[in-house]
Amino acid sequence: MEQPKEEQLHFLDYWRVIRSRKEVILAVTLLVVLTGVAFTLMLPKTYMADARILVREDTMDVDVFERQFIPGYNPYFMRTQHEMIQSRQILYQVINNLNLQQVWGEAVNDDGAPLGREETYRALSGSVKVEQYRDTSLITIQVYRESPEEAAQIANEVASVYRDQRLSSKRREVKRAIEALEQELKKQQDKVDEAEQDVERIRSELGLSILQTGFRADKLRLQQLEGDRIGARVEMIVRKARLDQLESLSGEELMSASAYMVQDQVLVNVRAQLIDSEVSLKIMLESYGPNHPEVKRLQAGVDELKKKLTAALSGLKKGLRADYEVAFSKFNALETELQAARQADIDIEREGYLPFQRAEREMLVQREILNALRARVAQQGIEMEVPRTPVELVDAAEAPSRPVSPNLIVNLLLSFILGLGAGVSLAYFIEYLDTSVKTVDDVEHYLGLPVLGVVPQKVRPLTEEGPDSPHAEVYRVLKTNMQFASKGVSGGAYALVSGGVGEGKSTTLFNLAYVCAQLGEKVLIVDSDLRRPVQHTFLKASNRFGLTNVLMRDVPIEETIKTTSIPNLHFLPSGKLPRSSFGLLDSQRMRELIKNLKARYDYVFFDSPPIMGVTDASILASEVDGVLLVVQYRKYPRQISLRAKRMLENVGGNVLGVVLNNINILRDDYYYYYHSYYSHYEPSEESRAEEPGASSKKDAL
Repeated sequence: MEQPKEEQLHFLDYWRVIRSRKEVILAVTLLVVLTGVAFTLMLPKTYMADARILVREDTMDVDVFERQFIPGYNPYFMRTQHEMIQSRQILYQVINNLNLQQVWGEAVNDDGAPLGREETYRALSGSVKVEQYRDTSLITIQVYRESPEEAAQIANEVASVYRDQRLSSKRREVKRAIEALEQELKKQQDKVDEAEQDVERIRSELGLSILQTGFRADKLRLQQLEGDRIGARVEMIVRKARLDQLESLSGEELMSASAYMVQDQVLVNVRAQLIDSEVSLKIMLESYGPNHPEVKRLQAGVDELKKKLTAALSGLKKGLRADYEVAFSKFNALETELQAARQADIDIEREGYLPFQRAEREMLVQREILNALRARVAQQGIEMEVPRTPVELVDAAEAPSRPVSPNLIVNLLLSFILGLGAGVSLAYFIEYLDTSVKTVDDVEHYLGLPVLGVVPQKVRPLTEEGPDSPHAEVYRVLKTNMQFASKGVSGGAYALVSGGVGEGKSTTLFNLAYVCAQLGEKVLIVDSDLRRPVQHTFLKASNRFGLTNVLMRDVPIEETIKTTSIPNLHFLPSGKLPRSSFGLLDSQRMRELIKNLKARYDYVFFDSPPIMGVTDASILASEVDGVLLVVQYRKYPRQISLRAKRMLENVGGNVLGVVLNNINILRDDYYYYYHSYYSHYEPSEESRAEEPGASSKKDAL
């Protein structure tokens, strides 16, 4: 028989799985939520304290000599400071200031031994988090610790150490510049002293006491050239000092000093890009290996920026040297022109006056240079003492009152989501492993048999529930479908068979026979399950004599058939099974018995044992007019039901269809319409009151 193709799963099929496995889902969800709550309550509380600082580039608080250029927002500068706050230099100083090695060592070690410096740094680095407010110069320093007071103390200390580091770094740079200028000042002072000595020596040699000179055009031109020469020499010396200072530095000092001594925006941008790339490379190396393509790309970018920075610094030095050489050439040109003017003046002046005049002018030049250097040193000294506020503490950290971790609400929500996901996954996994029969489609697809009846869960014998029970309609539908499956033939002998034990065939048979008898049919129940008979318990009848006695020809059949309290319903018990029961239910005897019973009754129902256990069911199935296969919902793998069907077909049994038994209608939406149907057609209280005998019952009450 060709089996139908599988249909695609509908959303309702997934919902049916969830509904049918809701206990598993709820249990797993509850377990995960309780575990999450317990774990959360066991975690130590963590407090977060934050200090907010305002970061500026290095400028004086007041303009002393000239108006300062205040740069705008520089994202590269802010990113650099963001990383500087978390640097080892800052955190090591915080560790020393707060004596964290000893404090944390006493809290961790039983013997109170201090922690190592590196171990303390790792713990502190993991507790500090720095965040920058977008498009602002504000940075927040967050510290997470189990003690709120300690968290606030560390946050304020980090801000304080960073502020002091910025101030001391600028002071060191200015101090190095002043020291270089003071060295040049000493050299210039020696030149001035030497020039004064030359003037005094020449005056003494010439015997000059008072000098009187007139005012001439060539003298004015000579003075103007002398002034230009002085300015060019000062400029040359300043440029020479700057060049010597830069050439004496290297590495990070060169990069830092160049940014302050030479306002080269290209160099500043290249340095900022290099710092940003190195930070990104460090972050990528924490997540990926050195051979990752993105890491290699960043490494190549860092190398290229380093080359650019080296080239920029080299170009800067070359530029300063070229600038110095230009100033030197200008000075030489002025010197040459001045010499020419002096030569012309020599032709005019007397030979005795010229050496003194030249020495005097040289002395004045050296004094001017000396005064200029003194002014520059004094200016730098004043600028160093002028207050600077590169870092301002906007909001000091305070001890928090509430912990930030663990967050019970968030953990509870995550536990619920995780538990619900795990429960649903487990439900689908169990459903995947469950190969039992679940739906009518399963029966029709895997067994290739029609479903004649769908019996709900917790159905009792109708003798207990009463003829007006809504479950009686189930068996009326089953009787009707059974009649149609028999091609409209009414009456006959039928056997109810199951593949395994406990699938509800005995209760199904009894209620079916009860309904047939209630409809006016003459019905006989034959309990042919000789090993585990149960029909006599439903009718509260004796099982001493019955089918076994008839088959052994000990007792006539008329003496074994019992009448019941139910009209039109008779009962043939199984009887006591003898020790030697081999061949008791042979085909010939059963054929004769069935023929005899069919002549006496409209319907004869045989309650057979499970077909997978003994051969009695196969013998019955081969002799009766039709077989109903009872399959319990979600109990046995469908292979057992399929095997039972094949065994029935192999012995020539006429399998009319399947009765799907013990279905949890309220739990499975797939069968909800059966429940609605039966409930809709349940007799109302008014119809029951109109039934014959209802008034007499009321009177009896």
